[in-house]
Amino acid sequence: MAKATKYVSKVADEHGNIAWTAEENQIWQALITRQLSTVKNTACDEFNEGLEKLNLPIDRIPQLEEVSEVLRATTGWSCEPVPALIGFGEFFRLLSEKKFPVATFIRSQEEFDYLQEPDIFHEIYGHCALLTNESFANYTQAYGMMGLNASKEDRVFLARLYWFTVEFGLLDTPKGLRVYGGGILSSPTETEYALNDKNVERKPLDVLDVLRTQYRIDILQPVYFMLTKVSDLDEIRKLEVEDIMALVEQAKKIGLHPAKFELKAS
Repeated sequence: MAKATKYVSKVADEHGNIAWTAEENQIWQALITRQLSTVKNTACDEFNEGLEKLNLPIDRIPQLEEVSEVLRATTGWSCEPVPALIGFGEFFRLLSEKKFPVATFIRSQEEFDYLQEPDIFHEIYGHCALLTNESFANYTQAYGMMGLNASKEDRVFLARLYWFTVEFGLLDTPKGLRVYGGGILSSPTETEYALNDKNVERKPLDVLDVLRTQYRIDILQPVYFMLTKVSDLDEIRKLEVEDIMALVEQAKKIGLHPAKFELKAS
């Protein structure tokens, strides 16, 4: 999570509001208009229900307090403004306290279609809608608590659990494949690819399998893990921390699956 970025988060004024430029608001409008046109037959029902609750503005970037008001009323969460990138320790702490970290910058026009680091559109549109869902919200908090006291090595394994659920999770529903991962929801390219590409591997989610699966942040994912509904996350959440960490140890002993992509040089 802590790596170089060219983006700088904006600082709120004494009232907690951020002054967004006309250009930044236009980028938000273009992003959300494009994504809303795809969600009916691609996003899961739980996400669409959350979008209705948030009632996000189309013509401007919402203030964080506008989103937090809805989250507090539904699941007790809130948005927490953070720098463009934060370390694992801070990330886990905030999640454990039901504070969702939101970097207060929006991507440039040059990176409109793809951005490696999460901007305010990714965080608000991609994640906050589902944070109105009790199962998703409770799982996200439990994940934060899980990572608080984990070692640096163990956090690398735990990152895969977040990646393949919260960021790139799919649902295999009676209506067909649907998306609940924010990394897919905020990208039309990845949405089309994840749901329809014939070369993609889609697997029922098994925690040990996930912990052994490598990923890269700068490519379309070659493998996705599926639940049947968002409330299936309750089964992972109900595992004791000791059980999850035992699976981490097991993953270490067995070893990682061979990467389905070219590994980047260290």
